[in-house]
Amino acid sequence: MTIRIVLADDERMVRSALRAILSAEPDMEVVGEAATGAEAVTVVRDRRPDVVLMDVRMPEIDGIRATEQILGTLDDPPRVVVVTTFENDSYVYDALRAGAAGFLLKRADADALVQAVRLVSRSDTLLFPSAVRDLAAEHARAYPAPPPWVARLTGRESEVLRLMARGLTNAEIARRMEVGPATVKSHVAAVLAKTGTRDRTQAVIAAYEAGFMNAR
Repeated sequence: MTIRIVLADDERMVRSALRAILSAEPDMEVVGEAATGAEAVTVVRDRRPDVVLMDVRMPEIDGIRATEQILGTLDDPPRVVVVTTFENDSYVYDALRAGAAGFLLKRADADALVQAVRLVSRSDTLLFPSAVRDLAAEHARAYPAPPPWVARLTGRESEVLRLMARGLTNAEIARRMEVGPATVKSHVAAVLAKTGTRDRTQAVIAAYEAGFMNAR
């Protein structure tokens, strides 16, 4: 299956470099580009990519607002990866809270870029889980009390959420818990439903903000 990609960055040279790297891969196709956040929303609606590489800081509307609009208005929206200069930037955390599936540093090499696109397109693991955990722990806006979903998780679902936060895939979780992949998939779906989150990244962020990752 070909992974369809949209590039959103206000620097033409950055977009050209990303296009050159990704277009060289047999399973990837760059189907559109945008130089502003507003343009990114329009291009994504028109081209319906699988993955969007989104710069955080862009004219008109920034990457955070563009991500919110894309994920909030499209049925079956693409996976958004924020491309940033600094991994501990509060803008990055805000983008993840807005629904981005992960982030990628602009200084990342070509192999890391290609791997990131493939990982998020599969959607069964976290992109750079240790970096997401560090960012969530640093920037989490804690609830005054644990939200109701914490008490609604079963023991198995709690275990799955903790393993998701460590970056394990469904297959790896199945081996660790000694259950079938279908069972893990069912647990993951229940975790997302109970936490009210779109994907694994948002579930992990919700877990940190709820103090769940620090609970015994």
